[in-house]
This record gives sequence, structure tokens and C-alpha cells, in this order.
Amino acid sequence: MSHVDSGPKNDSGSDSEKKNEPAQDSSSEEMDVPKIKLFDAKAILWTFGKCLTALLPVYLAGYYRVSTSLLVFGMMVYAGWKHTREAKETRLRSAIQLLNDEQEYTSSKSFRSKRDLPSWVNFPDVEKVEWLNKVIQQAWPFIGQYLEKLLTETIAPSIRGSSTHLQTLSFTKIDFGGKPMKVVGVKAHTENDEGQILLDVYISYVGDVEINVEVKRYFCKAGVKGIQLHGMMRVILEPLIGDVPIVGAVTMFFIQRPKLTINWTGLTNLLDIPGLNVMSDSMIMDAIASFLVLPNRLTVPLVADLHVAQLRSPLPRGVVRIHLVEADGLASKDNYVKGVIAGMSDPYALLRVGPQTFKSKHLDNTLNPKWGEMYEVIVHEVPGQELEVEVFDKDPDHDDFLGRTKLDLGIVKKSKIVDEWFTLKDTLTGRVHLRLEWLTLEANAERLEEVLKRNESVVSKTAKPPSAAIIAVYLDKAEALPMKKGNKDPNPIAQISVQDVTRDSRICWNTVNPQWEDAFTFFIRDPSKQDISVQVKDNDRVQVLGSLSIPVSQLLSCPDLTLDQWFNLENSGSDSRIHINTVLRVLWMDEAAVTSSLLSSDPLSKSSASRPQKTAPHSSFATEGVLRVHLVEAQNLVAKDNMMGGMVKGKSDPYVKIQIGGETFKSQVIKENLNPTWNEMYELVLTSSSTSDVLVEVFDKDMDKDDFLGRLNISLQEIIQSQLTDKWFSLSDVKHGRVHMILEWLPTVTQPDRLQKALQLQSEHSYLNKSVPSAALFYILLERACDLPLKKSGKEPKAAAELVFGDISYKTKVCDRSTSPQWSEAFHFLVHKPREEILIIKLSSAFEQPLGSVVLPIRELLSKPDLLMDQWLSLDGAGPESEILLRAQLKILDSRMDVSALHCKKPVVEEDLSVGKQHEEKAPVTAEHSQAAVSKESEKKTLPTKGISELAACTVPVPVSMPEEHQKQTAAHVIDDHHTPSAPKTQLDTEDLSKLPDSTTNVGGYMEPVKTFGSAHEEQQHVDKPVEQSHKKVSPSVPAEESKVSSSTDVRPQKTSFDPSFGTKGVLRIHLLEAQDLVAKDNMMGGMVKGKSDPYVKIHIGDTTFKSHVIKENLNPTWNEMYEMILSPDHNLEVKFEVYDKDVDSDDFLGRFKLKLGAIIRTQYNDEWFTLNDIKHGRVHLVLEWLPTATQRDKLEQVMQMQSTRSYHNKSVPSAALLSILLDRAHDLPLKKSGKEPKAAAELVLGGTSYKTKVCDRSTSPHWNEAFDFLVHDPKKDILIIKFSSAWDQPIGSLVLPIRELLSKPDLLMDQWLDLDGALPQSQILLRAQLKILDSKMAALVAMGSGPVLSNKLTATTGQIKISLSFQKQLTVIIHACRGLVTSSKDSVDTYVSLILLPDKSKATKRKTSVKKKNLNPEFNERFEFDMSAEDAQRRELSICVKNASSSFMNRDKDVIGQVQIDLGHIDLVSGVTEWFDLKEEQTN
Repeated sequence: MSHVDSGPKNDSGSDSEKKNEPAQDSSSEEMDVPKIKLFDAKAILWTFGKCLTALLPVYLAGYYRVSTSLLVFGMMVYAGWKHTREAKETRLRSAIQLLNDEQEYTSSKSFRSKRDLPSWVNFPDVEKVEWLNKVIQQAWPFIGQYLEKLLTETIAPSIRGSSTHLQTLSFTKIDFGGKPMKVVGVKAHTENDEGQILLDVYISYVGDVEINVEVKRYFCKAGVKGIQLHGMMRVILEPLIGDVPIVGAVTMFFIQRPKLTINWTGLTNLLDIPGLNVMSDSMIMDAIASFLVLPNRLTVPLVADLHVAQLRSPLPRGVVRIHLVEADGLASKDNYVKGVIAGMSDPYALLRVGPQTFKSKHLDNTLNPKWGEMYEVIVHEVPGQELEVEVFDKDPDHDDFLGRTKLDLGIVKKSKIVDEWFTLKDTLTGRVHLRLEWLTLEANAERLEEVLKRNESVVSKTAKPPSAAIIAVYLDKAEALPMKKGNKDPNPIAQISVQDVTRDSRICWNTVNPQWEDAFTFFIRDPSKQDISVQVKDNDRVQVLGSLSIPVSQLLSCPDLTLDQWFNLENSGSDSRIHINTVLRVLWMDEAAVTSSLLSSDPLSKSSASRPQKTAPHSSFATEGVLRVHLVEAQNLVAKDNMMGGMVKGKSDPYVKIQIGGETFKSQVIKENLNPTWNEMYELVLTSSSTSDVLVEVFDKDMDKDDFLGRLNISLQEIIQSQLTDKWFSLSDVKHGRVHMILEWLPTVTQPDRLQKALQLQSEHSYLNKSVPSAALFYILLERACDLPLKKSGKEPKAAAELVFGDISYKTKVCDRSTSPQWSEAFHFLVHKPREEILIIKLSSAFEQPLGSVVLPIRELLSKPDLLMDQWLSLDGAGPESEILLRAQLKILDSRMDVSALHCKKPVVEEDLSVGKQHEEKAPVTAEHSQAAVSKESEKKTLPTKGISELAACTVPVPVSMPEEHQKQTAAHVIDDHHTPSAPKTQLDTEDLSKLPDSTTNVGGYMEPVKTFGSAHEEQQHVDKPVEQSHKKVSPSVPAEESKVSSSTDVRPQKTSFDPSFGTKGVLRIHLLEAQDLVAKDNMMGGMVKGKSDPYVKIHIGDTTFKSHVIKENLNPTWNEMYEMILSPDHNLEVKFEVYDKDVDSDDFLGRFKLKLGAIIRTQYNDEWFTLNDIKHGRVHLVLEWLPTATQRDKLEQVMQMQSTRSYHNKSVPSAALLSILLDRAHDLPLKKSGKEPKAAAELVLGGTSYKTKVCDRSTSPHWNEAFDFLVHDPKKDILIIKFSSAWDQPIGSLVLPIRELLSKPDLLMDQWLDLDGALPQSQILLRAQLKILDSKMAALVAMGSGPVLSNKLTATTGQIKISLSFQKQLTVIIHACRGLVTSSKDSVDTYVSLILLPDKSKATKRKTSVKKKNLNPEFNERFEFDMSAEDAQRRELSICVKNASSSFMNRDKDVIGQVQIDLGHIDLVSGVTEWFDLKEEQTN
């Protein structure tokens, strides 16, 4: 057998050896080839020798005249076969070994490239110190000697003294091996105390340690063989001295518990020892790891006469007082009847800071416990030490985990007070409320009384009251202790007690002059009332060697609250004394933090400062509603403009004033009209408890003083109670006149689904005062700011804020000088487009010097629960910590108007009017037509009465006002004929209203829409014939004095003109799949030799022809091509299909057939074989779809799914939607460079499709009124570009319209003016864009796994595989079995399954099953899990291959039996699926 060398075995070689490794590897690879050849030659000789030996019996047989030719031939065949097989196996093993070595070398090289970076490579904060690793490597044997001494002299006695069962413990072997510790990086701190150097050393130790321990009493032997230690160790070099070695001592410790892994030997025997049998492997690990963590420190003095105890236990950095307030929304764990009956939990909390652990009381049957407990912890190092809180459910057997959270105590030190709700991690729900206070250590007693008084107000349910101070006791040494009984040297241990807390020092063995050098820290509630008790005992804790009591109050009079001296021991020898250093520190909380934190109040606060986390809104916040006033029209007003002393009857120029509370709205003036139509809308934000009335006053506009035309009072409470009021109001204090108004009180809701209705109301209403109905009401509470920047002068700012929303702005009050001002002011804004509008908050000092700003898009609230945001937001243009606290609430205006009535075309009548007869005679009316006149003349109809909401919603476009004389004549005519109001002869039949366009032509050449509401008295008829456009003359039927436009100076139509044929087209989709049994035309030798055909298909639809590609020499061709065409639903249109045989000269005819488009439209989906006519035989397989269009955007995903699952040979992609564009007109286009008006034309481009409009006559406001249709493949990505030019020469502007914008529109429709790019600021274009989703039945079939099937070329299946797919915290795939496997191999098949999660082919996404020998129906039942999120899993595709494990190495390309690819995005992973999947042949490119 050959052997491939895997490289050098010495891992600890020099760097030069490592650098030479690639060369060695390459040379070894080169030497492998001749070795293999030489090995093959020897093998042949050896085989030949064996053959000669085998032939000896044959020779003997021949000697005795026995024929051996047959035997010789058989043995030669056997020898050749065996040699060939062994050679093949040898080559295979060599190749596999070589591949493994190459992978191993590549991975090791990659690892070394990351690990052995040059020493000059460094990263921010943490620096690479390769030189230190070389020093450690050389010093490691001596470090091992020190650690051995530490184990035997320090740790072993401590273990023996910890338990009576371990008194016979001893270390029998200690060997720290040859693998040194590695220093991954070092971070040097610069912000530390003077006189010390602070280093964070990141260590990684994977050692070959071997330590054996024996407990002779129990005949137990155990040990450690290998240790792994990874973590960050803090190294403090202090004190720094002015003499060699500069550093007085080195102190080392871990701030957080390191990751420790120990390879035990004989651990089972060790855990059988009494006292250890309750422990486990993990518990021993925890105990050893905690020994390395603060407050335990390893101090190595480098010079003599150092206070090692003070270095080993320095004064803490501070104290953190922890208030465990409450928890909320905890998980329920106490379920009954296997979860059928949901119970509660019995929660308690565990709090840890290093080795300091606290456990709260458990509260029964609650998910929202309120503990109200307080704990105090000593903090030794910050940043670094963390508070860890874990919540559990108390159970009799095993407590259930409810979640955990962590917090770096460095944040508490910086913030002084942290009062916050912390979300629990590793659980689905729950949070815990903590209040953390940082207490500094004061070296004087001046504030002690204040601290004691403040502690009296601290409420806690724990037994221990808050502490006022801490005391550190440094136990140095003792002298001349008495001998113990038997005149033997004692083993002294000191016990130090403060009130009910007692601490033991370490044991000094066999000495009367012990040196402990220990330190202890105690909490002191009241220094004036407590004592320090010291007792020196023998290690058996029975014999007392001396005692001492020190009043803590004695330290209050000492300098720096420190007492460092010798004390004589009582109850001891005459010369026995002990040296103790005691340090007292008062616990003080910063006064400023106390003032701003509100100790007993807001439980919701921000962690970064003493500030509330949420706002505290007043109960009246966000309670307002909106009053919407629609001033429609008036009738029969008093004429005030009389001339010649009233002898000549005049008219009035009426306008309206509406006063609500302190707000006044004024309508436009309608000139010389007693029946004016205003059609204006006003909105006002009010509280529902408002008692003010709505005062409406009508005046006649005059040069001097306006004349009074009447007034009316409407109770606001009645409007609120009825919510929607649509009626005529009679004017008081005047002879006659009435006003038609619609008053609506809009309550507010927080359901986002109501927004669509509000936006739809916007699109259906237009008013002459250009107002747009609001969709929502936006409330904002600006409460406070924090850490604002100072002014340029260095003074604190007088902070003020300005809130800008569109054209509306509000200003707050100016606060007194402070960087943390408080406003607590609320504002509200009416919102028209919540997805587009933004709020800008500008902060400044007295509105002069800017301090920062916040930009808040309203759309962000649409994704918030209850449309509410209450949080701190960072300020732009300020400091990094500058923030503002606000509460933003969006509420949708819930209108009671019926949206469906917006589309009604026929006017309705008032309830109190009788039915009249309609006139059939029709006559044109004048262009200026009054709503009042029409409503007077057409009050009686045979239509049923509709509700108020439909009356208010129904809109009919009308022209401008009609002369009053004509109104009177018409009214008189109606009264004479019927004695009741009815439709005049000059009016159109109301039933024809639906056929008329949406706007009429004005004398100025523009279209002016004036919408009115469909009550009987405002019913309008449309003109039968539009008035001719003229810029100079007025239509003869219109009096000159009435030709003025009374509504607005801009009389452009707001919407495009109505075209009943717009958007009515559909799409014909033809799937040309295959054909069968075609006639063979390519015969040779006069038909004696039968040939085939080269068929292709022509499809004729009107003037359009589609041609398929040619299939060579096939009478059963498969095309699998798709064609689409936009068509009007003409039922008589013929779709013709012709099949031809492609030839060099003239193509031969193979048959035809034709279909009516009407038949395709009726069936909508037809999957059928069609027989060819005019030919002997042959048929064609087609799928014909007439795609109706829908405006439900939810159908889009199904259509897009079909795009990804279907592919066609002609590379066509199924369209997802149909885009219809009506290009109506443009306005204010720029002039040409020559100064002339342009001959405007437009080109519309969408993808590869483009259309051109006609070229208009010279005008800056051209009219096209042309419609175009486009097929859209991806509405989320496709873009329509409209390019405008003058006669296709000079560009005059463009418009870019992303199709995705239509997806957010009601009914996927946009009908409006749009600004042009590259033109004048006022240049606009009016267009109507309608997107309709193609509702494909095939898409629905494909989504269900069905659809058309190709008969000629069915995908070859090679068996089936049963798979289970599910997701529960991770993706789970179970391979159950395969059945009916088909393979081309003649040998038996050894099968296995390979899995890979696409698109990335990494080791983490690959799995494979075990191999099943000689089985075409193998059962695996193997489970595989992939650690990823549900979102990630939905984006993946699972590729599964069934492979033949017995295929040879040289024939690996044929080892795939079958494969299947599963798109996980189409699988319900939450519910899980289990099914058989068909295996397909491997696809080759």
C-alpha cells in the first residue's frame, strides 16, 4: 500500500520551517508520481512470481501428460483481473488521500494566515502582540514550575480545609505540558488612575496539561488531561515606583467568567466521594471558573514591603443599589392537562454580579409580579462587570426558565440612575423593570447624616435596609499568638463579623505569627451603631486564640476615615496583637441625579440618563375630532344690488362666512347670482365636548359695506350626535333664502385598514376652493429634550421648538436656560397623504441659534401598533447624545360617507317630493349652467330615494352658472305643464348621464369640473354637445355677462375626460406546446425512402403574426412557446393557426385550423388538442387563455409566482399586469429655442415597447386624448417613460412613472396632473394610468402544482423520495425513504441522499445520509437540522440528490440517480409537510 505523507509532524517548528511548508508540500506532491509507478512495477513482478508458483502444479500435471491449457488460460485471466482491480483500488485510495491532504493543507494555511499575522498588523483598541507569545513560549517551563508550586502550596491546602472528606487529597502528578498559552490581543487603557497601568489581555489556552489527584481516604484517583481556557483577563501593573523594576506588583483576574473546558479522567470516581456526589461536571466547572473571577485576584508582588492585601482587594469602584421593581408579560409555564388548560407562573428572579448572587421571593400565580425588592452589590471594575438577571418559574421539581437580561454596570456609573424596562431574552415574551443607582464612595463623613435621612425614605420588601457606608477591613498579620492544646503551633484563621455577616480568612498553617494579607468588605447601615468583631481561632473553629472589637464610629474621627494600627488581642497572650487596616467610605448618590430622577415616580425611563422613557400625556391628548363643512349652494337669496332706488331689479354678489369657535372661513364671491354654487369644503379640529355653535352668515359683496343676506345657527353637539347632516337650512333675519350644506363630524380610529377608504374619498371629491379632504389627524406631544448643545457663547440655550408640517407650523414656548428643557405641549395637524408627508421639528435657542432637528415621516406610524410612537429620538445637527422625547399618534378620519355611492351616475330626489313625469324631448343647454336652476327643474324623478351618504357622495360634473332669467323661464314652463317641478325639455334625459364625459368645454378652451352632490334639488344634466373652443368669442347661446368663470382662474380639468372604451382591453395568451402525428414531407427518392418534417407554426391574429422556431426532423415536435397580445374583446375576431414544414425552397403545408376569439373569451382557459384541417392527419396541443383583468393587488403574487416556475423555449415571460395610459393634455409647455410654440408630441416607452402620439398644432397646451396599453412583467420594477418633444426634434420635457406607485393607489388608478422634468416649473401633463392584474387561471393551477403537461417530452422520473419539512426554531428536514429508483447501472446500487440549501454551497448548508447497500427502495429515516431564521429559510431552495455510492471514482459524473429541487418559499414550514416528491434526471447544461 502507498502512503502519502501529510506533512511535518512537529507542530512547534520554527517560523522558517513554517514558511517552507508550501515548498515541502509541492515537492512531496511531485515525488508521489514516480513512487506510484515504481510501486506498480514491483506489483507486476510479484504477481508474475505468484503466477509461476501457481503454475507449478500445472507443470506437474503436464509432466504426467494431463492437458493444462485450459487451466493456464483460466489462471492468466484471474491474475490479470486481480491485478487490474488492485491497481484501480490503489489509485482510488491515493487520489482520495491526496485530496484530503490538499484540503487539510488549504484549511491549515487559511488558519495560519489569520492566526500568524505579522506583528505590525493591529486592530482598533486591541493590538496583536506576537512578540509576547514568543516570550511566553520560552518562559512556559518556568511558568509551569510556578503554577505547580501554587497548586501544592496554596490550592491544595484550601481544598483540604474546605471539607472533612478531602483532608487526604494530594496532587500526585503536575505537568503543564509543552503547549504555552497564546495571547490573542492586548488592549491598553488610557483613562485609568495615575500610578497604574491597566491592560485587557485576551488569552487562548489549549494545553496538554496532565494533573493527577488522589484522595487516599476513599482510594479515589482522578485527574485532568487537557485544559482549554478562553477569555479576557485584566492585568493591573501597580504601584508604579521610581526604581527597578518600575512596577511594584502584577494583579490578574477575570472580570467575566472565562470559557473553561476540562478533559477529566476518573471524574466518575471523584464524584462518588461524599460531599461531591451532589455535584456535576458543570458545577465543578462553574466553581473553578468563578475562582478566577472578581473579586478573586491573583497578585504577584515584585518588590518587598508592599501592602499585598490592598493590592489583592483594593477599594471598590462604587456600589450599585438594585431595585427589582416588577415584571410584566411573563410566559405561562404552569399549564394543565398537557397544555389544554393555560395556567400562570410562580416567578422569582436571580440577580448576579460576578460571584454576588441574590434571589428574590417567588410570587404565586401571576405573570406580572411586583417584587419591590432592593439589593446592594459592590462593583470592583467598570466597565466590564455586568448585572445578569434571570427569571424562573418556581416548581416542586425543576424550575422553568422565563428569560434573562444583562446590563453593563459601566452604563450605571455614567448615568448615575438607570430606571428602565428590560426585555427578557431567550424567551418569547416578558420584561423586567429595574432601577439601578450608582453610589460613589466618599472619604469624609460630612454627608453621612443626609445619607441616613435619605435612606429612611427608601422602601423595600427585603429584610435588609439600605446601607449608608461600606467598610474595608485589611487583615494583615498577627504576632505572639498562644499555642494550642498540647503545646503545638496553631493553624490560625481569623473570623471578622459586622452585625450578622461573618467572613473567614485563609488558614496559616503551624505558626504563631500568621500573615494572612486578606481583605474583606462589609455594608454598614449606621456607622455610629455598629462594631467590627474579630476572632482568631484554630482551624478547627473551636479554640479561640484571641478576640477584638472595634467600634465603626471610631473611624468617623480619623483622617480620611482610615484606621491603620496594631490592636492588642483580648482573651489571648499578653503580647498577642493583630495588625488591621480599616477604611470607611460613605455611600453617596449625586444630588443632581436624585433631583431629576423622581425616585418614587415614573417606572418607565431611559437608560442613558435620569429621564422618563415614555411621555406622560394629559388625559385630553388625542381626543379631538374633525368637523368637515361642505358649503354646496344657496337658493332664492335676497337681491341687494338694485338700481335707481329699487326701480330696476338687480341681483347680489353673495359670499358666506362660517364661524366656529375662534375660526372664521370665508367663501369666494359669486358675481350677480341669487342661486350661487360654491362647492367649497372646510375642516376644523375640535373636541367633542365643545359647546360652540356653527354660525353661518351670508353677505352681498359691495364696494363700501357688504349687505346682510341672512344667517343661521347650527348646534355643534347636534352635528356630533348625528355625525352626518345633509340638508337645506333656511336663512333667518331675512325674507327668504336657504343654504345647502353637508356637515360631517369625523371621529378618529387607529385601524390602518380604514385609511384606504379615506384616500378613496380624496380621489372622488374636488372642490372649487382647492381643498382636499383630510385622511387622518396627526397628534404630537413634545415633552422634553436631553443633552442639547450649548450656545456658541458657552451658555446653556433657551430652548424652543418649531413644528413644520406642510404649510402649517407651530412654535413652542421658550424655556429657561437648560440643556434638558421641558415643554409638555401638544399639537395636531390634518394629514392628507400619510405615506408622503413628513413632520419637521426644528430646535433653536430662542428661535435664533439652531440646536438640531428631527424629521419624522408619517408613514413610519402606519407600521406601529395603534399607529402610536412614544420614544426618544436622536437630533440631527446636534451632539451624539442629544435626543428629544415625543409622542406621535396618527388617527384615521372615519367618514360615514358611503364610498360605493361615489360612483353612482343617476341623480336622486328628496324624500318629500312626489314623482313626476319625465320629458323625452332633449335639447342642448348653454355652457354656463346653474346647479340651482337644474335642481329646481328636476326635483321629481321615478328613481328610488337613496340615503344621505349616497346623496352626499354622488358627483356629477357640471359647467358654470346659467343666467337667472333662463332659470325662471324654465321653471315657469315646468309649472305650467305639470303643476309640479319636473325635468324641462331643455334638459337631457337623466338616464343618458352615464354616457356623457366627465367635463365640459369652457369658453376658454379648458375643461372645468364642478362636482355637486346628488340630492334632487342639485341634480345636474350634461350638455348634449360641447361648446366650440374659442379664445376670442363666446358661444352665441351664452350671454356675455355670464361667460365669466366664477370658480377659479385656473379652469383646467382636474381629471381626464371620460372614455368608456378606456381600460376595457384584455390579453390573449397562447401556449404553443406540441404537435403529434404530423405528415412527413421530407421524403427521398421519390417517396421510396420515408422521411420526416421540420415543422413550425404560424399564428395570425388580425394583422399580427407570430412564428415559432423550427423543430428539425420530428413528426411529434415540442415547441413549448408562449405568445401574448392585447386585444379588444371582439368576439368575431379569428385566430388562425397554420403548420408548415421548413424547406430550402418552398415550405410545405402541414395543416391549419382557426378559432373565434369569442369562444376563447367564454371559456377563458382551454387546454386542448386541435385537429389539423386540410391535411390527412396531425394535431396540435394548445393552451389558450383570455386573461381578464382585476384591480385586486393580492392576485399579483400568484401571477409573479408563475413567472418563476414556468419557462418557455422562445424566452418569453408571462406578463403580470396590463397598463392602460390615457394621455389627455399638457399645460404650459416651454417654447422652442426659436421662441415659437412647440408642435408637441409624446413618446411612451415601457421596457422594449414604445408608442408615439400624434403631433399637435403649435400650442403650449396641446391636446392628444390618446390611449395606449402596455404589458407589464414586473410592476414593482418596470418604469414608464414619457418623452415630450416638438415634432420629434427638440426635447421639451419628460416624465418617469414607476409602475409600483400605482400599487398603492385605490383601484390601482392614477388620474391627475403630473409635473414634467426638464421643462418649466409649471409645466404639467394630465394623464390617466390604470394598472390591472392579469387574472390567470394557469397561475392558479401552477400554484397548486398542476398545469399543462407535455405528452411528447415528459420529464423522465427516476423514482420518488419521501421528505418531511418543518420549522420550529430551526429548519428540520427528514429523509424518510425512496421508492422505485431507476438507474442505468447494471450492478447493484448503494444509495445515499445528499442535501444542500441553495444558493450558498457551504459546509454549513450541506448534509448527507448514510449509505444503504444494494437497495432500490431504501429507507433512511434520518433527521437534519439547519440553524437559521424562518425568514432566511423562506428564501432558500432545497436541492436533494439521490446518488449511487458504488459508482467508480473515474465515473463520478454518472453517480446521480435523480434529484428534486424544492422552493421553501412555497412550503408552509410552520404547519409542516410530508409527501413524496418525484425524482428527475440530472440536468446538464
